Amino acid sequence: MPVDDLNRPLGLDLDDSRRTRDIPWGKVGVAGVGVLGVALGGFVWWTNHGMGGEPFAVARIERPVEQPLVAGKTPTANDVTGTVALPQRATGAQVEAQSGVITVRQGNAAAPGALILQVPKDISLQLTPAPDRRLVERKSCGLLPRIGMDGARPSEIYARPYMSSAKVKPGSPRIALVVGGMGLNRAATESASERLPGEVTFGFAPYGMELEKQVAQVREAGHEVILQAPMESFSASETPGPHTLFTTATNDENVEHLRWLMCRFSGYIGVANFLGAKFTAEERALAPILREVGARGLAWFDDGTSPRTLAGTLAPSQGVPYAAADVAIDADPRGDAIEAALLKLETIARQNGSAIGFGSGLPAALDRIARFAKSLEGRGVALVPLSVLLKNQSGATAGGR
Repeated sequence: MPVDDLNRPLGLDLDDSRRTRDIPWGKVGVAGVGVLGVALGGFVWWTNHGMGGEPFAVARIERPVEQPLVAGKTPTANDVTGTVALPQRATGAQVEAQSGVITVRQGNAAAPGALILQVPKDISLQLTPAPDRRLVERKSCGLLPRIGMDGARPSEIYARPYMSSAKVKPGSPRIALVVGGMGLNRAATESASERLPGEVTFGFAPYGMELEKQVAQVREAGHEVILQAPMESFSASETPGPHTLFTTATNDENVEHLRWLMCRFSGYIGVANFLGAKFTAEERALAPILREVGARGLAWFDDGTSPRTLAGTLAPSQGVPYAAADVAIDADPRGDAIEAALLKLETIARQNGSAIGFGSGLPAALDRIARFAKSLEGRGVALVPLSVLLKNQSGATAGGR
């Protein structure tokens, strides 16, 4: 009987050659190509119209209804827009009323609606780099300060910007501290810069090494600076050094000496006496110096060590911004005397609204001045740069408060 698929026992394969010969390979190939084409077309459609591309979601967006905020009402958990709570806002008029400052605008305009932000006290503060090209002229001695062509003055441009602390109420007493003798000892200057708050003003003597570098470092730490000009004292033994201003010199000679001193470094807001009890008591000698200081856009600071100084009388007549120390902190270098002087300084500030203290950078005084300065805010007293308490020719302070 012939062997065929119907008569062959189950489980036995046909001859391989016969199976291969019977498969219609041409039809299978055509069918495969067709199936592949259909699959590819379906994949393309699914990618462009189905969920096959980048994942996405469809959501309905509804605009929430904002509830009006009533002035003086504290927002509650229900006062929301979406999921963000509405903050309570004060108008410009409310802020001005709370500050106690009377504001007069041109045309009796109303207070602006803008919000006023309280800036943190510890924010990084940058003083204007020195020298500013507008504020110097080149002389044989070096760079001499001057008023810029645009009217800019070194006493203003080089000053430390003042920001009131939220911890001190408006109208609180203010104290400015000036520490002199900087620049003579690099280590002492660096120590003072690190330990004293940035509001403390530094006085630099003109005889130190690398003064430009030292002054730049101190100003980078936030301290505004003044130049201490050596002047004649009543004691013949107290002669600070070269280019000291003497009452026996001519006015032109003293002005030339002053210009040499001014060229020693840049970035100071004004000039102060270094010693000078005799010089500042003589109008003929002091008046031309104040005139030169004012003409160069600088302020004058009297360190308060001499009760005979005429600077407070002559400076306003020369149009020079002026300030004088109320207390010489370490005139008596004993520790208990320094503490008593600091207490007196605070008492004057509370009585008069402001006060200025002057001290040296000697270690005994520096330790106590640093502790005193850092404790003022906690006692409701504002520590301010010297520039804030400078008086102009009208007698008003530069701080304007």
